[in-house]
Amino acid sequence: MGLLFKIARSEEEMEQIHKLNYRTFVEEIPQHPKAETERRVDPFHAENTYLICLKNKELIGMIAVRDKRPFSIDKKIGPVEEHLPFQVHLLCEIRLLAVDANIRNGRVFLGLSQLLANYCIKQGYDAAVISGTTRQTKLYKQLGFTVFHDPVGTEDAQFHPMYITRDTFEKLVSSRIGISSNQYVPGPVRVADEVNQALMHPPISHRSKAFFTLLNSVKERLLRLTKAANCQLLLGSGTLANEVIAMQLKKLSNGVIFINGEFGKRLQGHAIRAGVSFESYEVPWGKSFTLEEIKEVISEHNPEWVWFTHCETSTGVLNSLEDIQEACIKKGIKVCLDAISSIGAVPLDLSNIYLASGVSGKALGSFSGLSIVFHQHYIKKDETLPSYLDLGMYIDNDGVPFTHSSNLISALHRALEAYEEDQPFEKIGRRYLHIRTFLESHGIPVLSKLEHSCPIIMTIPLPTKISSTFIGEDMEMNGYLLHYESSYLKRNNWVQISPINKIEERETQRMLTMLSELVTYYDSL
Repeated sequence: MGLLFKIARSEEEMEQIHKLNYRTFVEEIPQHPKAETERRVDPFHAENTYLICLKNKELIGMIAVRDKRPFSIDKKIGPVEEHLPFQVHLLCEIRLLAVDANIRNGRVFLGLSQLLANYCIKQGYDAAVISGTTRQTKLYKQLGFTVFHDPVGTEDAQFHPMYITRDTFEKLVSSRIGISSNQYVPGPVRVADEVNQALMHPPISHRSKAFFTLLNSVKERLLRLTKAANCQLLLGSGTLANEVIAMQLKKLSNGVIFINGEFGKRLQGHAIRAGVSFESYEVPWGKSFTLEEIKEVISEHNPEWVWFTHCETSTGVLNSLEDIQEACIKKGIKVCLDAISSIGAVPLDLSNIYLASGVSGKALGSFSGLSIVFHQHYIKKDETLPSYLDLGMYIDNDGVPFTHSSNLISALHRALEAYEEDQPFEKIGRRYLHIRTFLESHGIPVLSKLEHSCPIIMTIPLPTKISSTFIGEDMEMNGYLLHYESSYLKRNNWVQISPINKIEERETQRMLTMLSELVTYYDSL
């Protein structure tokens, strides 16, 4: 194991912090009196967040951040706001920068700087203050800090009160120390430059001929991609599309909702809120439905319709559309599908699907904000339904019953061009296999079986002793954002990796190596 950068949490790490604090700020910089214990507990220890560097489980570098007042610097010069040349909303103090005297090199300092920057950005601080030793004033200035007060401290240990703003950091420092955010989450996606440029086109009226031409072109491309008969684009998230589907199912007789994850449960919630008549069939999360059990459920309940998620994003399971159709179509049962995470990620044939939902973000590679409802039949508007949730309103108004965004439509139009030129889901699939192979070869399991997995997401169930939140936070502080903050992930102690964004292979390799080292480290505690 090489250098490991993380947030300090364990008692062992804290004890090493106290000893490095002593060696640096008592023995090397005579700021505090000596003690027989050769350890110094910072007076703000309970409020500090320590960002640390470990080598073979030994602490070799640290830096502390806190935002509780008063700061240590407040006690030296009074409230720092009285001395700053700008107004600040959320301020933090950076303290206790220390690197073991025997292992001082640029890599440790750079890594701590990157960790610190990512932490402060995540917390939303717009400025930071520091008491920088006068021995390293030049170094602090190179990092973007500005002196704002005369030196403080003793003759042997003098410090300059200094500040840095977020704007200064982003303009002058971030590129110098290599700050980047590589996102391995299922959304929002990193959009291509040409898609971003399309979003920036001047907006046009949603009642203009130019808008209808653009909208119809987008619809045609979506229908070619999915083999569906019709589709409507709504201004809202995927939840809106599923709410609209629930309102259509309310008109039918009894149905069955198949559940094997969080988003199947959400379909159930939509149906309950809409007053739909249905039964639920649920299997353990991470398991797929077999053809035999689908047939048994259908035989037992004799439904008019079924509704399920194609890619169950919470677990990474890709439910078999073919099996559902085989069990339902010959019996005249209408199949409804949540395809929000699968559209654009895998080949999709909606030609026999009654209703299906999709979104402009995720694998399609555009901005969030548009939802899609695919349908095979004409639907009349229904004045008993809320107008925004009435699919017939869109059909009877050429797809535009309400104000729409030409910018989002333009961006999606440009993103769909990629599917005219090649098949991006093949690239997603290759990235998925590369990541999964590494994980499994390093003893890190994936929840879903490979033959029942969607390449847009993989779920990693962690042992009870390893906190998914700790893993997620440490990876994020190192510039690799995994999916870990959703309540269902925390509840199950899972983290997720999505290969949806195109990221350089060497960066992905670094991400995987770091993840493996963190899992190994926490497992050894």
